[in-house]
Amino acid sequence: MAKNKVSERHKNRKEAPVAKGKILAIGGKEDRGQRELKEEQKRNKDFVSQEILKRFVQELQGSKPMVAIVPTASSLPDEMVKDYTQVFKELGIENIEVLNISNRTDVKDPAYLDIVERSAGILMTGGDQLKLTSIFGGTKVLQLMKERHTYDDIIIAGTSAGAAALSTPMIYEGETIGGYIKGDVRITTGLEFIKDVCIDTHFIQRDRIVRMAQAISTNPGCIGIGLEEDTAILITEGYNMEVLGSGLVTIVDGIGITSTNIYEVETGEPFSVRDLKVHLLSKGERYVFPTYDQLHI
Repeated sequence: MAKNKVSERHKNRKEAPVAKGKILAIGGKEDRGQRELKEEQKRNKDFVSQEILKRFVQELQGSKPMVAIVPTASSLPDEMVKDYTQVFKELGIENIEVLNISNRTDVKDPAYLDIVERSAGILMTGGDQLKLTSIFGGTKVLQLMKERHTYDDIIIAGTSAGAAALSTPMIYEGETIGGYIKGDVRITTGLEFIKDVCIDTHFIQRDRIVRMAQAISTNPGCIGIGLEEDTAILITEGYNMEVLGSGLVTIVDGIGITSTNIYEVETGEPFSVRDLKVHLLSKGERYVFPTYDQLHI
């Protein structure tokens, strides 16, 4: 009888390290205690003011921890920095620094490596996720962030565009409302803090489930995570997920898909998919990503 070659290879290779750091992906418009509440927040008996950012602060390690703000994705970076600095100071964080990076020349400044090395937490703001990947991709700053996420007890957070950029694949654009036309969902490689997971934000507010279904249909080995506003997921060990905030997290699981015509229809035509599994999870729910050990890291 032939040996199981996959099992033999698995026994002889080095195990991929389990990430020691944490990931906090936020669906956007998280409550910062500075603006009037939305109607659904007022009606939600489980709503907690600043819940998500308070949890970010609670996860910081060390005495007088330093938080690094990355406003690169935003078209109004100074306003973003001012806003988050005020919130973090309200939450007791005085040690705050900024990665004031707006292009690939800025990102080469060695001073930013020092900030990343000293950070207990990093927050990437909202804006345009393609700016994040285009500017940080292949840089020493991004590599250091990944190394610290793998080997150190750090928390790396992103909100809206910052959350979408954390995963791979990354949706960066959708043309039609809903995304039901083949070719209207633009996908690229994200920053890859989480692999084989696709994160989309403002999910229910902007009716994005169909565009996520298209993304997952193109590779059912990926898990889709749809984050509603003021809602987040905290990921530990790279695959254990906890839901935070006042909304819902939508899980789009394509592993059990029985058929799809996404590879047959022409660009510009609607696509079909059968037996796509969907979960809706609220605060406190947990989920384990059904992903495999990475063969290469």
